[in-house]
Amino acid sequence: MYTHLMATSKKRINISLPKDLEEVLSELAGRDDVPQATKAIQLLRLAVEIDEDEVFNQIAQSRDTKKSKFVSHQKAWK
Repeated sequence: MYTHLMATSKKRINISLPKDLEEVLSELAGRDDVPQATKAIQLLRLAVEIDEDEVFNQIAQSRDTKKSKFVSHQKAWK
């Protein structure tokens, strides 16, 4: 009997993990009672947020000079 399976809309990637990361991922997934793939996605999402914060911080630091002009919160969001 042939059953038609729907393809997933999620992008699949194959990665090779070093033994130490494999062990940590397994432990964290077990601790949180989620599949390893779910835990990996959660950690990737967190890493992207941290990286994004670092980029925004670099931009803010480059703009923070003695010549910078203060703009009030109300004026900035008008």
